[in-house]
Amino acid sequence: MAGDSPSRKRRFLPAPGPGGAPSQDPPGGTDAAQDGTDRLPSTKGRFERVRRGVRKGGSGAAAGLGFVADRVIEIAPRIPVRDLATLREQFPGLGPEEIADKLVTGAAASSATVGAGVGAAAMLPVPPALPAELAAEITAVAAIEIKLIAELHEVYGQRPPGSLRQRGMAYVQSWTEERGVDVTKPATFNGALSGRMKRELRQQIMKRTVRSLPNLVPFMIGAAVGAMMNRRDTKHVAEHVREDLRRKQVAWDALPALPPLERPAQPPPELPGDLRH
Repeated sequence: MAGDSPSRKRRFLPAPGPGGAPSQDPPGGTDAAQDGTDRLPSTKGRFERVRRGVRKGGSGAAAGLGFVADRVIEIAPRIPVRDLATLREQFPGLGPEEIADKLVTGAAASSATVGAGVGAAAMLPVPPALPAELAAEITAVAAIEIKLIAELHEVYGQRPPGSLRQRGMAYVQSWTEERGVDVTKPATFNGALSGRMKRELRQQIMKRTVRSLPNLVPFMIGAAVGAMMNRRDTKHVAEHVREDLRRKQVAWDALPALPPLERPAQPPPELPGDLRH
């Protein structure tokens, strides 16, 4: 009203807060604050709770990725690999590129099957931040692709030196970096991964995990997406590795006599049955 005095208007304005800013307390009372304490959680308290939640979730995710990375390292030496002589017997009359095409097609089909059947995957004891089905899928696809990479090295005349474990770690490194093994540096094949390589392995698994999240969607939508994405990713890895191996390829007739590859005593259960040979 025109006759209202300034003092009357001020009665309905919120009291100034710290720094002169208007208070957010509801008008008309101070019942929310008694004995110098505020019943509502402070901004600092809310921030602290969020920070603790993020830290807890991050720790769980890191533990899940670490579990899968350790599992990949564990199973790599147990993946059966067909040597060049065996591959040439199974694909008679074909050259290196033709056999490599056959290997990529078979591996892509296997990884697509794993993606489509993720809901039926074996349960693994992983932290809650990484669903067991997803962990099982990533591990199985890694096993399929590591086997593919190992056999591509045979086809292109680039078998790494060393024992089963040493070659297995070389193939894990190849899978992580998506490139061929440098067989001119045998000192690197010591059967263990460096701290840097383990970090890169976890990063590769993280990328695969993020891309595989749609696989958990129900009603078969996730199965279709999972099959498509796994097939695409396997072909993508194979393309990069093959491109690198071609630059260092050794013709079959120029290869020295190589002994047959050792057969692992027990193939990893994550590897599909048709690839355990």
